Amino acid sequence: MSLFSRTAFIAGVSVLSLAGCATGAAPAPSPDAQPETIQLSNCGVAVSFDEAPERVITIKSSTTELLLALGLGDRIIGTAFHDGPVPDEWAAEASGLTSIAERVPSQEAVLDREPDFIFGGWESNFSADGAGERADLEALGIHTFVAPSACQSAEQPPKLSFDDVFSDIETVASIFRVDASALLTEQAAQLAAIDANGDSRTALWFSSGSDTPYVGAGIGAPQLLLDTVGLNNLAADIDATWAPYNWEAVVDADPDFIVLVDADWNSADKKIGILEANPATANLSAVKAGRYLVVPFAASEAGVRSVDAAASLSAQIAELDG
Repeated sequence: MSLFSRTAFIAGVSVLSLAGCATGAAPAPSPDAQPETIQLSNCGVAVSFDEAPERVITIKSSTTELLLALGLGDRIIGTAFHDGPVPDEWAAEASGLTSIAERVPSQEAVLDREPDFIFGGWESNFSADGAGERADLEALGIHTFVAPSACQSAEQPPKLSFDDVFSDIETVASIFRVDASALLTEQAAQLAAIDANGDSRTALWFSSGSDTPYVGAGIGAPQLLLDTVGLNNLAADIDATWAPYNWEAVVDADPDFIVLVDADWNSADKKIGILEANPATANLSAVKAGRYLVVPFAASEAGVRSVDAAASLSAQIAELDG
């Protein structure tokens, strides 16, 4: 389904109608109906939900923010691995949430909260030295789920699209038996209004690193956002979500823009310092002209903030072109 046909599709139907989509999203039952068992394959792991989760731990900002956007903040009993501030629209509700770990929580910290569901932003959140192995948690009666667009061991999208991002939202909404159609309609309308004003100019997505830059590559959220605003990604030919790159290739390409991922532990200002301190990169056209585009780390991963991140990039391009 194309982006435009999907936009029209979402605007005119409810989650009930979306039950037959390939994502495996199930319908939201009526108040008098018995909840149906929802069976999904998630990163190659079979998961089953007989009822909507009530006590949820979220790991990574992307998962916390999706539940807040779906009006499910009251189900969250613990959060972990915050990538940055929550957007203003959800900040009030987020202020009442309990953080149980700065990074990935231990299994002990998780079990102390007695959750029935753990929603992880990365597959690596579920490990013996992290929140626990998925099979072990399931044996304890704790269901697990990874944001589908973050799957890498199995079922990774060959190249992320907004169809995938919207399907993730639909699927999570179905697990909780809530209707995501209003949220998806709003996101589709915002997406349709974005000006692809990059005009096929080039961009480096600089995520982290100094001696070796770690960049947004050709199949994940960075590529999707750059495509959406009409920019050509220097690392588009790398079959990965993020990947190591090399400064020589950056210097040879001399990109028109540099996208800086802004994180508390690796800020956009720090990245600018790295670029300006290296004699080779200091002479890049984008560095000399300050043609930087900034994306908060929490918005750099596929999720409910992806559309807003693309809109922000377009607005920043317009301001620099002004």
